[in-house]
Amino acid sequence: MPEQSNTMRNAWTGVFLAVLVWSGIGPHDYLTWFLEVAPAIIGGVVLWMTRDSFRLTALAYVLILVHCIILMVGGHYTYAEVPLFDWIGEIFDHERNHYDKVGHLAQGFIPAIVAREIVIRKHVFNSAAWRNFFIVCFCLGFSAFYELIEWWVALLSGEGAEAFLGTQGYVWDTQSDMGWALFGAAMALILLSKIHDRQLAGIDGR
Repeated sequence: MPEQSNTMRNAWTGVFLAVLVWSGIGPHDYLTWFLEVAPAIIGGVVLWMTRDSFRLTALAYVLILVHCIILMVGGHYTYAEVPLFDWIGEIFDHERNHYDKVGHLAQGFIPAIVAREIVIRKHVFNSAAWRNFFIVCFCLGFSAFYELIEWWVALLSGEGAEAFLGTQGYVWDTQSDMGWALFGAAMALILLSKIHDRQLAGIDGR
């Protein structure tokens, strides 16, 4: 088990650093890049510091890595100009690039599993219903707080505001971002709870 854990840790770190370096080579602009990838870097540091004291399930680690990659890709191109989603937009005659919605879906989907792991292992709730209600509320609150951060940063950054916000002229962008996060949190609990429970059974002697 320790060798398997070290192999996964090394693979996770290798992918994280490789994508981070790629994203930092010739991004749209470095201010937007830094603002977008900062949460991924902070998350990576936290995971490294807790790698022995609070080892997560493989599912949680993989999902966090996926979220970090989403952030790094968005930082490199900006969320409004990711080429793949420009191409998809042309095919379906969409007026905007929808990569930002992928990011906000992940903003609910992935924290839901991380929050679920923490509250289960810390025995916070005795009722699964209350636990799920808290997780969804937490993810929605996290999404709303992130929208506030985007607003504050936009006010301070001036010219970089549009690239960072990625609203693309959509008047309901903030509300739809939170809606996608809410949907992502609910879907994570519906689709992954059983898989997550099986992995939790092997953590800390559970």
